[in-house]
Amino acid sequence: MKKSLRFFLRFHLLLFFSVFFTLIDPKKVQAFTGTYGINYGRIADNIPSPDEVAILLRASKIKNVRIYDADHSVLKAFSGTGLELVVGLPNGLVKEMSANESHAMDWVKENVQTFLPKTKICGIAVGNEVLGGADYELWGALLGAVKNVYNSIKKLHLDDVVQITTAHSQAVFANSYPPSSCIFKEGVDQFMKPLLDFFSQIGSPFCLNVYPFLAYMSDPENIDINYALFQSTQGIDDSKTKLHYDNMLDAQIDAAYAALEDAGFKKMEVIVTETGWASRGDSNEAAATVDNARTYNYNLRKRLAKKKGTPLRPKNVVKAYVFAIFNENQKPGPTSERNFGLFKPDGSIAYDIGFHGLKSSSAGSSHLSFKDIRARDCSLILIILLWQWLFLS
Repeated sequence: MKKSLRFFLRFHLLLFFSVFFTLIDPKKVQAFTGTYGINYGRIADNIPSPDEVAILLRASKIKNVRIYDADHSVLKAFSGTGLELVVGLPNGLVKEMSANESHAMDWVKENVQTFLPKTKICGIAVGNEVLGGADYELWGALLGAVKNVYNSIKKLHLDDVVQITTAHSQAVFANSYPPSSCIFKEGVDQFMKPLLDFFSQIGSPFCLNVYPFLAYMSDPENIDINYALFQSTQGIDDSKTKLHYDNMLDAQIDAAYAALEDAGFKKMEVIVTETGWASRGDSNEAAATVDNARTYNYNLRKRLAKKKGTPLRPKNVVKAYVFAIFNENQKPGPTSERNFGLFKPDGSIAYDIGFHGLKSSSAGSSHLSFKDIRARDCSLILIILLWQWLFLS
């Protein structure tokens, strides 16, 4: 009887696992899996703990995450979750890492190697929006920091796991309209080209922080807001390439591709490392509304889900990290800067774009609680234990 029961359970458990594991993508760690990711900013005093954020992201099926430092509480919380994390080396450390390779090695050991492989750190962003920024000394230090961090990764035999990048704002470009006319700004180009040359050698993409929201706000009289929001519009035509654009994000990405081609890096991939739309703003930020934020982010998800390229690079599937998980109530600047979040501090959705937020366990069926997700994880543990009893005992 006992043998018959075990055979019966084995058969049905094998059937369950054959279905279960077809739903899990067994790919090795990459810098970006799929097309959708999110930025986890933490300049706030009212957001959930990193452990709860990990639960929220898993419940929302968001796998790709970027942070702007290498905070150990986050790295520990993401351990064993399967979330793929790009950590940041802050701008304040760029000069030090450029000047001292041993300091770069110490930083990599302390903030990356120590947490691998349980925490899936798949990338290091060295600085953020350095070129085109106000600190010219950082411009000169960036390439040295990138090289020292990469050399440290390579010496630790992690270069096939951890990708080295840096993100740029649109301040590095000149003449970005129409897209085909875009080039790197004079003054920026002398720092950009050696950086791109190194990234080309090590297989890193060009990372771009790009906001149709900001572009529209800068010229609302001449830019159709529907074009910025992926809504129905006549779009624009690029007379040089004869390509048509029905949304601004594609045009902005292709402007980056045009600048890369002009600089001699036609084959380099562009990844959007920040994009989003503010849900609230000051009196002079009329476009920062909940409706516009919902429209942009919902349509962005749909655009990315199509796994399509841009008019200029149709074979290069667009990949993007949305900004951001939460509103950050301690960020300086205009009100819009503090209102880019998709989720509220309690884990519920800020507005509906298809994610299931987290609320108390008494909430309706459209929400999951932190307790619910933990219970689901416990169920998986029980299944594994049953597997061990059936097949290994």
